[in-house]
Amino acid sequence: MSRQSAIRNPQSAIQIDGSHGEGGGQILRTALALAALLQRPVEIYNVRSGRKKPGLRPQHLTAVKAMALITAGKVEGAEPGSMRLCFEPRQIVPGSYSLDVGTAGSTSLVLQTMIPGLLFAKGASRIVITGGTHVPWSPCFHYLKEVFVLSLQQMGGALRLEIERWGWYPKGGGKVIASTSPVSELNGVDLSYQGNLQDMYVLSAVSNLPMSIAERQRDHVLKRFKEHGFTPIETLPRKQFRIEILEGPSPGTGTVVFVRARFENGVAAFTSLGKRGKPAEKVADDACSDFFRFMASRAVVDDHLADQLVLYMALAKGRSSLIAGTITKHLLTNIWVIEQFLPVRFEVDGETGRVSVEGLGFKKN
Repeated sequence: MSRQSAIRNPQSAIQIDGSHGEGGGQILRTALALAALLQRPVEIYNVRSGRKKPGLRPQHLTAVKAMALITAGKVEGAEPGSMRLCFEPRQIVPGSYSLDVGTAGSTSLVLQTMIPGLLFAKGASRIVITGGTHVPWSPCFHYLKEVFVLSLQQMGGALRLEIERWGWYPKGGGKVIASTSPVSELNGVDLSYQGNLQDMYVLSAVSNLPMSIAERQRDHVLKRFKEHGFTPIETLPRKQFRIEILEGPSPGTGTVVFVRARFENGVAAFTSLGKRGKPAEKVADDACSDFFRFMASRAVVDDHLADQLVLYMALAKGRSSLIAGTITKHLLTNIWVIEQFLPVRFEVDGETGRVSVEGLGFKKN
C-alpha cells in the first residue's frame, strides 16, 4: 500500500518522531488516541528505534488494529518490526469489540489506547480483550480498576472493568471486559494535595500455585507495615482496611502483591509480580517498599498514574494539577506527544513534581 493510499492528505498528517525522549510504545499509544479524537492523520517514524527489539511488537499491533477498527481507519506499516506507521482515522464508532493481544501482551496498554476515544464517542461501548493482565512493564488489571478508574471518575469519566481470567507472563490468556459510557466533557482536577488516608486494600494472589504462597505474601506485607510503624488495621476502622487472598483463574501460573491506598483527594497503588526464583517475601517486600517511599514523599499520585492522567488533563475543561513523586522521562515524553497534537502547554516543576495545564475543554462532536 502506498503512503498516498493510506493518507488522503499527507501534508496535513501530524509527524511524530517515535525515538523522541523515552522513545517507547507510549508515544505510539498516545499518538493513536489523539489522532482518533481529532480525526487527524498521523505518521509515526523511528518507532521504538532505540529498543532491543525495535519497531512494532504484537501488543502495539493490537492497539493499532483496535484504533483502526473503532474509527474505520486506514493504516500503513502495521507489521511486526515496522518502524514507520501511518494512521488515518475517521469518526469513532461506539459498539462491541473483541480483541486478542496474543500470548502475554498487555491488555491494559491496549485499553489505554482505546479508552480516550470511546469516552467521547456518541454511545456506550463494550470491549472484550484477551492477553496479559498481570505482566511486567505495564499496569496490571487491578491497578486500572482500583486507581485509574477512580481517578477518571474524579474528572467525570465513566469506565467499568471486569476480569474473567488472569493472564500471566509468558502464557497470557487473560480476559478483561471494559465498558465505557459517553461523556460530553471532562472536568479539570486538582491533585496537588492528598488529604487524610481513607482506606487501604491489599491483594495477595496466585494462579495455579499453592495458596500458601499467597498467605506468605500477605503475612510479610503485614510484617513490613508493622516494622514501619504503619499498622493500618489498628489506625483505620476494620471496614476501611481490607486484605484479600485470591486464586485467580488462569491458564498460566503467577503471583502478585498489590497495595492500594485511597486518600481524601486521590489514590495510589503499587504492584509486585512474582517470578521463578523470587521468594514470596521478596514479592511482598517490593510492593511495600514502593508504598513506603511514596508515603514519605510529597507525591499525591504515583508515577504511573501521572503518566496516564496527563492526556485527560489536557482534554479537560479548566486547569488541572498533580504532584508526582518523580518527573520521569516517560512522563515528559508523553507530555511532548500531547503538545504536538493539542494547543496546550504543560508547566512542569522538576523540584516539586508538580505538573499543571490549562485544559482544552474538548467536547465530542
